[in-house]
Amino acid sequence: QNGAVPGEQGKQEKSVKRGNWGNQIEFVLTSVGYAVGLGNVWRFPYLCYRNGGGAFMFPYFIMLVFCGIPLFFMELSFGQFASQGCLGVWRVSPMFKGVGYGMMVVSTYIGIYYNVVICIAFYYFFVSMTHTLPWTYCSNPWNTPDCAGVLDSNLSSRVALNITQLLNSTQKRTSPSEEYWRRYVLNLSDDIGNLGEVRLPLLGCLGVSWVVVFLCLIKGVKSSGKVVYFTATFPYVVLTILFVRGITLEGAVTGIMYYLTPQWDKILNAKVWGDAASQIFYSLGCAWGGLITMASYNKFHNNCYRDSIIISITNCATSVYAGFVIFSILGFMAKHLGVDVSKVADHGPGLAFVAYPEALTLLPISPLWSILFFFMLILLGLGTQFCLLETLVTAIVDEVGNEWIIRKKTFVTLGVAVAGFLLGVPLTTQAGIYWLLLMDNYAASFSLVVISCIMCVAIMYIYGHRNYFKDIEMMLGFPPPLFFQICWRFISPAIIFFILVFTVIQYRPISYNEYVYPAWAISIGFLMALSSVICIPIYAIYKVCRSEGDTLLERLKNATKASKDWGPALPEHRSGRYAPVFSPSTESHLEVQPLQPEKGQNEAVAASPVQGSNGSTHSQDSRL
Repeated sequence: QNGAVPGEQGKQEKSVKRGNWGNQIEFVLTSVGYAVGLGNVWRFPYLCYRNGGGAFMFPYFIMLVFCGIPLFFMELSFGQFASQGCLGVWRVSPMFKGVGYGMMVVSTYIGIYYNVVICIAFYYFFVSMTHTLPWTYCSNPWNTPDCAGVLDSNLSSRVALNITQLLNSTQKRTSPSEEYWRRYVLNLSDDIGNLGEVRLPLLGCLGVSWVVVFLCLIKGVKSSGKVVYFTATFPYVVLTILFVRGITLEGAVTGIMYYLTPQWDKILNAKVWGDAASQIFYSLGCAWGGLITMASYNKFHNNCYRDSIIISITNCATSVYAGFVIFSILGFMAKHLGVDVSKVADHGPGLAFVAYPEALTLLPISPLWSILFFFMLILLGLGTQFCLLETLVTAIVDEVGNEWIIRKKTFVTLGVAVAGFLLGVPLTTQAGIYWLLLMDNYAASFSLVVISCIMCVAIMYIYGHRNYFKDIEMMLGFPPPLFFQICWRFISPAIIFFILVFTVIQYRPISYNEYVYPAWAISIGFLMALSSVICIPIYAIYKVCRSEGDTLLERLKNATKASKDWGPALPEHRSGRYAPVFSPSTESHLEVQPLQPEKGQNEAVAASPVQGSNGSTHSQDSRL
């Protein structure tokens, strides 16, 4: 017993070195900031309007309950139990560590292009600080003769505009905001291979956004935990301001009706269910590795079951709320233009940087609303970006795991940030937006689904659901509710598989407005998607080859069984089947071993009314 104390002391220190959240609110806010991103504003409202308005909410919430919350809870409990990043947790079944590498690759891709979107938002935020927004009128050097602004004074052009829309002539109206976006901000080239020059204003803003992310993560979760008090809550203040401004405009009701009127016939359409499932899946950030990483900084007995429900529901409520903000102003603009709402509705960058800014020019004191809107986009993006970077840094630091790198963690963060900045430079060229959308569509779509599916199978079927439920009971004081047990074992993997099949069937080659991507670009996209999934079989083969055993079956068994150091990180939590056996000789080792699990179970029963099982752990130690 005595001999074990110094070692225990050392271990204790180590997790102190690794750090924890200051308190539970920091974790919840960080996870909300992570889950709530740009997609909630620019993807969900459009999907909802496209897939039958209010009727879409029905499949959306069903998918949330049967797939979203269970997967979220699984990742949080997985990371919290082992207190390890997305690589270290795979001690649970070393053969599947490739899943962790896959998560890192995905987070790398997303981290590169996500910050470019934030940098464009920064750019718009800075140029909004003027008397009149630069995309208000058609009188700028970058405008074409086709340009027709909503505010251009002469009424005759407005009448002519309506007639041309009736005739549906070749001269298509382009708005000043669209020309500002395409011809000035991006200075768009004609082809993805034609990079042109780097847009220096965007490059500057990319530098700004990486510096901000680095400074917020300079002390890891210690510093980012303080920043999220602002970045995770302030977007809601802005959303509410814009919401109140939006619903007081005329035409707002038309827009909101567009967003919410249920078309029940669409419920029977498979595409609607597929969209609902994939939106939940991508929106919550499952399989990115970020959830495991954030939860690994929790205290061991934290109730992550409650947290996962709070965060998932907040995320979905934000999406629905953002829909009101977007569609009330789009409805107002449609009324002003005298067109149908479907003509002005858009999604993705087109909504955030073209349609919505144009609608803002119609409001009195438009620069104020513009500054608020882009500030909100910046904060929504940063919340996600923090976690993406922290995921990579934590994985690297935990993997190397020696004292030196833990002390030098800030330099690791700096290195990752500089690399991310340099890799983002091509996305600020004239063809940058083509590459950005290519990465968005391929790097982070179906590979996430595969990763998540394999993770479910590895934990539930290879490690074993009984073991996992016992682990959770040891950590939370109660086993996962029956509903979650059924979801984890059967329903969620089935839904994930459905999303995968759906993604393959629904596949259309990517295009941007009228531009169709060439075949070589699409194959690069597929290579990016494969690069994260391929980690899984490659590492599995490597691990099986390195395992002991004479036959392939023995090697497989050894490669999949949990390694010695799997389990709670701190010695005082390692009770039950994780309890260290202090035995000088092997025969006493053999005698003690079978008693151990039973003793652990009895004590778990005794301790279950109490939240923490510290008392029982100490009694066990004294008995040993």
